[in-house]
Amino acid sequence: MSNYKDIVGTAVRNNAGNIPTAETGQVWFDSTNIDFKYLFPNTLSSWRTGGNLNTVRATSATAGSQTAAISAGGRVGPGAPNYSALSEQYNGSSWTEVNDLNQARSAFGGSAGFGTQTAALVAAGQNPTPAASTKVESWDGTSWTEITDITTARNGACVSGSQSSGILMCGSDGVSGPVTNVEQWNGSSWTEIADVNSGRYSGGSALGGTYTDTVLFAGSPEPAGVGLTETWNGTSWTEVADLNTARVYTGGSGTSSSSALCFGGQTSPGNTANTETWNGTSWTEVNNLGTARRELSGAGSNTSALGVGGYVTALTAATEEWTANAPVGAWSSGGDMNTAREKVGTASAAPSTNSFAFAGESPGTDKMGNSENYNGTAWTEVADLNTARKGIAGGGIYTSALGFGGDDGSFSALTESWNGSAWTEVADLNTARERLAGCGTVNTAALAFGGRDPQRQLTELWNGSAWTEVNDLTDTGRYSLVGMGSSTAALAAGGYGPPGSGNRDVVESWDGTNWTGVNHLNTTKFAMGASGTQASAQVFGGENPGGVTGQTEDWNGVSWVEVADMSTARKRLGGSGTTTAGLAFGGNTGSVSAATEEWSGSSTTIKVLTD
Repeated sequence: MSNYKDIVGTAVRNNAGNIPTAETGQVWFDSTNIDFKYLFPNTLSSWRTGGNLNTVRATSATAGSQTAAISAGGRVGPGAPNYSALSEQYNGSSWTEVNDLNQARSAFGGSAGFGTQTAALVAAGQNPTPAASTKVESWDGTSWTEITDITTARNGACVSGSQSSGILMCGSDGVSGPVTNVEQWNGSSWTEIADVNSGRYSGGSALGGTYTDTVLFAGSPEPAGVGLTETWNGTSWTEVADLNTARVYTGGSGTSSSSALCFGGQTSPGNTANTETWNGTSWTEVNNLGTARRELSGAGSNTSALGVGGYVTALTAATEEWTANAPVGAWSSGGDMNTAREKVGTASAAPSTNSFAFAGESPGTDKMGNSENYNGTAWTEVADLNTARKGIAGGGIYTSALGFGGDDGSFSALTESWNGSAWTEVADLNTARERLAGCGTVNTAALAFGGRDPQRQLTELWNGSAWTEVNDLTDTGRYSLVGMGSSTAALAAGGYGPPGSGNRDVVESWDGTNWTGVNHLNTTKFAMGASGTQASAQVFGGENPGGVTGQTEDWNGVSWVEVADMSTARKRLGGSGTTTAGLAFGGNTGSVSAATEEWSGSSTTIKVLTD
């Protein structure tokens, strides 16, 4: 898609005030306020939860990228066998065990793996005798092979480069402490080159750097570590600006002497979650890791990185993913519904520009059958349900939808099918219930789960003519939960459990046969709106222990992260669309609402150019 510069070159428009239709990157002169202005995208840099390792570990060697990494060895427990040969590969969402190292060992540095997921190198380490190793192993995507040893035995070293060309820096000899020695690898042999200025172990480096361009940072002595940073130009090491927070046992990643990331580690008196990014001149503090830890390993760049394993108060399998400058979404006002309502039903798979809402509860009307269609700007009333109700669930799209369950004066099992112009009663649910969740992409394939009667774990599958009971939700039965996805690939999130259990942060994934627990919401809540699919979803609004909320959480198939709040907090609302273009409508803000909000996966800000 062309941007503003492609279309009009560098011309600057004169306009009285802001330009409502401005393109991202556009500059204009505001003749009313006598200012030059420009439009730029809002972005966010943050960590989010990734898939856990299969085996808890610390001080492993990790190489590769955020979506394709390998982690080998490490410390796996306080007792024997403490030193591990286990290797695991990461595909961007989960880890899979692959062939072991030939020599079990730990005490790799926080930046200790060369290369890629299919062509990697690990060097040095500890096992436990000797306390410092010279062993080097090469990975070809299938197995590890021992190759030429390094010259100086060490553990806690850092590396930069590829499987065929790189350098290994400092570390500890396991006897007298830190060494300054640096060795260069040419694909077949190691050669000693210029020493670092300050010997250290268990620091970090730009893993993706080269033998002529890298940066080394942090490291021993314990317990507080150092903030020292040195850059390498292929000939000599130069001390540059220190980290803002000194540390040891840190994780690191990066691509050159002017691009690196330092995260986690040990400070005095304990672990840190602090993350800093390096631009070649200075370190800048950015968003912290989700969990403070030390002895973790890193992979990737300073804009897309992995933090793997480590030690919190015990060894951990946790993985976190760092993304810099990701687009930030925002909510904005859409056209109001014709009838304010809460406990509303929705065609869950409908796009935000052709959404469908039906039933609910409105002031003065305990239950209703009214249906409305949203075209991206305004709502239009269409044919009513045959039976008015509230607390109904639904699935499908505007031309092919299903509404089921709810409260029509008592718990209901009624199901109605929508063809784009009229509702038709079809076969009932096997179990009547209200405030259940549902999903599906058409009116011939849907899933119903949870609900109140008084609380249910039941799941039923619709095949276009009948409902069949299938495997239950695994968590405590709950109601006022939300569903996203299809009849064969769904998510169930949040809800309200039996007396005494209260709000739920539980999330379960449906594979067409069984429900499986996955990473929880960040906040316990119920009566939310939702949009998206099993792999990419969003929940918004609802009620949590603090009351009615506008919180929005985004799901990437592995974990939830909080993004921009709704403009108005509300509960018992409807939702549809996707994580890049969503819709929230109706609900209760303290009173029943007709308001609609539209979600855009990216938003922009107008800035004034200043001297």
